[in-house]
Amino acid sequence: MAAQPAVVPATRHLSARIRALPAAWLRDNCPCPECRDPRTGQKLFQITDLPRGLAVEEVVEPGPDSPCVEVGWAPDGHRSRFTVGWLDAHRPADSPLTGDRRTETGKELWSAADLAGRLPEAAWDDYLAAPARRARVLDALQRLGFALLRGVPVREGQVLAVAETFGHVRQTNYGRLFDVRVEPDPNNLAFTSARITPHTDNPYRDPVPTVQLLHCLENSASGGDSGLVDGFQAAALLRAEDPEAFAVLTGTPVPFVFRDDRTELRADRPLIEVDARGRIREVRFNNRSFGTVRLPAAELDAFYAAYRAFGELLLRPGLQLDFRLAPGDCLVFDNTRLLHARTAFAQDGSRHLQGAYADLDGPASCLAVLRRADSPAPLAELFDGAGAAEYLGEEVTMAAHMLQAGALAEAAGAPPHLVAAALLHDVGHFGEHATGAEAGADANADVTEYGDTRHSHTGADFLARWFGPEVTEPVRLHVAAKRYLCTVEPGYREGLSAASEHTLRLQGGPMTDAQAAAFARRPYAADAVAVRRWDEQAKEPGAATPEFGHFLPLLTSLLDG
Repeated sequence: MAAQPAVVPATRHLSARIRALPAAWLRDNCPCPECRDPRTGQKLFQITDLPRGLAVEEVVEPGPDSPCVEVGWAPDGHRSRFTVGWLDAHRPADSPLTGDRRTETGKELWSAADLAGRLPEAAWDDYLAAPARRARVLDALQRLGFALLRGVPVREGQVLAVAETFGHVRQTNYGRLFDVRVEPDPNNLAFTSARITPHTDNPYRDPVPTVQLLHCLENSASGGDSGLVDGFQAAALLRAEDPEAFAVLTGTPVPFVFRDDRTELRADRPLIEVDARGRIREVRFNNRSFGTVRLPAAELDAFYAAYRAFGELLLRPGLQLDFRLAPGDCLVFDNTRLLHARTAFAQDGSRHLQGAYADLDGPASCLAVLRRADSPAPLAELFDGAGAAEYLGEEVTMAAHMLQAGALAEAAGAPPHLVAAALLHDVGHFGEHATGAEAGADANADVTEYGDTRHSHTGADFLARWFGPEVTEPVRLHVAAKRYLCTVEPGYREGLSAASEHTLRLQGGPMTDAQAAAFARRPYAADAVAVRRWDEQAKEPGAATPEFGHFLPLLTSLLDG
């Protein structure tokens, strides 16, 4: 790294940048009060109201009295004013988050071993009292598909109060609240003591409830342990191992049916649903509610072979996370992604859960509001405090290393989310006390398939109180990116510093070819590799870098992205 990193000011070449933007897109986003209601932020015009042949006629760059760039339009003379922060945060780019955020993109797909020692859990009282803790729980629900609240008061109906902390209860034919216990005349196998294999709930409903909550009131029976399977991970494995079966299951709607004395429900949906870009968006799998498939005879054999392949994969050892709910535990999970299961239980004790349904837009909204209300300014205190410590045997402090990485990303013209990830990639090294993390003190205590899970995962989880996956996931994956590059790029390992070589060995060494191929398929893998390269370069003693405050407007602009 050069002694004076070239930080490109956000305003440089603004006129050329703006003239290169799609004119219709830029004008459609005009924030002026003629175009948007100042109270609601909603648009006051239709796309058909805009003149044809829109073109940027004039660009007035920001000056001492205005932080905005002003754009004059032809042919109608309209004038728009945009902040530089908004332009940087929203500039058109090929992003993993393009389109539907409910897809596999931005999720952390997992098998049971990936979550060893780091279940996404929180104490109920902390969840209620600390907005940052609530944000981490809701982020885990979006990213991992579930979260576990401990110490929720053991009283009937409390599950409704949990749901109402982030959204609204979704009422079904089972009511606002339902009891999961042995019933004398059950209308569903869930209300017996039988083993229940991995499944999603209510696949026969349109739309399906997207969030499920299960609150344990009593669990003294022998058996009755719970299990979760990441259906997106299983579907991704099927796509990699048997693409023909994946294509059959994503292209074949099947009937899911439920009937009792008062209800008859049916929905025809594929077992695996993808969006217009082919990304996994939803899994529906419930053998108990699977109706009679009506296809041409020539297609049935292929369908049943694919159905069986997916069913076997869902039962593959190592995919299912097993645990036992104790009284006061409340499991909250994404019913369009995770499959849940339980073992059979004896009637030598009592097992009583209460459940409710909600919808994913509730926690997503709650998380966005929490992030919007929480300025990232406290990060500056970490850079000034814990950041002054030595950086793991290198000749720079942790803060200097991270500021150098952020400056390198900015100088390279990286998009704002990637500059933020480079700047904050090692925040997990600031320690448990500084970040409020629950991980152990040893930064290399846990090693999984992708390597050291402490500082990368701890840092990403901490940053989730402010930022979405476009920032947190490159941070989470930057350790794995080093192991990946050591496998796929000849000569990369020879360029590592002695300290980085030492941590590489602690982190599991280079990936196998299969691990490298799996890593490359992950959303944000390319961004993590970019962060990794800046990480390796950002170790120059005495290099001049901007202060943390230089990056604060960029970080703030990402809160509503």
